[in-house]
This record gives sequence, structure tokens and C-alpha cells, in this order.
Amino acid sequence: MKRWCELEAERPGLAAAGHALLYYYKIGLGYLATVRADGAPRVHPVCPTVAHGGLYVFVGNHSPKRGDLLRDGRYALHAFSTPETDDEFTVAGRAERVDDAAVRAVVYEAYTATGAHTSDDTLFELLLDRALHAKYGPRPSWPPVYSTWRAAPRPL
Repeated sequence: MKRWCELEAERPGLAAAGHALLYYYKIGLGYLATVRADGAPRVHPVCPTVAHGGLYVFVGNHSPKRGDLLRDGRYALHAFSTPETDDEFTVAGRAERVDDAAVRAVVYEAYTATGAHTSDDTLFELLLDRALHAKYGPRPSWPPVYSTWRAAPRPL
């Protein structure tokens, strides 16, 4: 798993396209898929935040997503659609709970600067295993041009 800043370093164009789609509406918007205890998928909208070199989400302390991520950190995040294009951006990997107060403060500042708000939600960093950007031409358009990235395994 790698951090957002490593995706930016390895594939700056892909990261920039993803950032633009995640922040298309000024506030970060995406659909977070998690794995329920029974193995079924669960999908909810979230407000992802790129800050402090990472990709983060605040998850409500009473949200089923929080339990999913604490039990089984696997996730997929897909950016909201835009009215102008059919472009897509998605990342997947494992979420890790962040308890460091200094990191939380930096991420919270970036999060609220977009107009989002939260109080005591749990902070997770979304570590990346893979990313995909689908770039479409003018409507109707098929197939898109795909850009993909996979995190190379870290040396043991």
C-alpha cells in the first residue's frame, strides 16, 4: 500500500486527474465502498480530503462504515460524476485509522477549508493499492482512454 503522495510522485497526471474529479464540486466528494461483516458491499457518499501527503476520510462514529473499516480495512472510493463529462476516477486499498492529533489537525483544516464540517468523527487514511482514471471524449463516447496504476510491493 502506498500514500497519495507516492501516487503523485509516480503518476502525477493520473493523480492530478483524480484530484480534479474528487474536488470538482469544491468539497471532496466520492462514494466509499466497504465490506460488511456478512461480506456484502456497502456504499455511501463521503467527503475525501487530500492533505498531509495522504487521502483521508472522516467517518461518523455511529456509521456502519466505521465498523467495516475497523474490522476489514478494504475499501474502494469512486469520485462523483460531473455534469460535463463521463470521466471516472477510482482508488482502492486499505484504510487505516489515524489517531495522531497533529495529523488530524492538518487534515481537519484542509477538510473544513472546502466548506465541509465534522465534529468527533473517526479519521482514516486511505492507503492505495491501485488507481484508475477513465477519460472519455465528447458524448456519446466509447471506449474511454484508461490510465491505471498499481502500488509496487514494498521490499521486506
